[in-house]
Amino acid sequence: MLYALLKVIFCLFFKLLFRAEIKNADRLPKEGAFILAANHMSNWDPPLLACFATRPVGYMAKEELFEPPVFGTAIRHCHAFPVKRGAADRGAIKTAVQVLKGGHCLGLFPEGTRSKDGKLHKAEAGVGLIAAMTGAPVVPAALIGTDKIFKSGSLFPKLKVIYGEPMSFTGDRKDKEQLAAFSQSIMDRIGELKAENE
Repeated sequence: MLYALLKVIFCLFFKLLFRAEIKNADRLPKEGAFILAANHMSNWDPPLLACFATRPVGYMAKEELFEPPVFGTAIRHCHAFPVKRGAADRGAIKTAVQVLKGGHCLGLFPEGTRSKDGKLHKAEAGVGLIAAMTGAPVVPAALIGTDKIFKSGSLFPKLKVIYGEPMSFTGDRKDKEQLAAFSQSIMDRIGELKAENE
């Protein structure tokens, strides 16, 4: 209920104030598990990515966000679950796998944290590992403009969400180099989508 209400509110917010443009939404699987992987420049990225997706999106979110009781409860109702940053969090990975094995959509930011300079950074291996463990396809998504929201000189930038074709891991899930290479290939595709639409 809360998720559906917030989705409507954020969709209106992004459409009316920021003229949000969505491209290639038909590339999002209509059923079955998939990972939605995007670049990360702003705290606005999770709601922007989720509100225009055709299905509910669950996220890993840093555990500190769950400490305030009201906000923590709210984001749990919006399918978020905590992850410890700076270390391999087996519990978070297990939850992510359960989300996907339940046939749902999992939103991930392969860089692991927000980019402070607006540029794309190296992917961490987590997205490749989770894709390999579940067999879920990964839909790369480029977010454009969120780093400029309410910033001096560009209060209401035009926002864009561009989806790429689904990508699947076909290598050896025990090979760390292959997992890292697949994760980076997702970031490379996000970079291409971003460059093509800026």
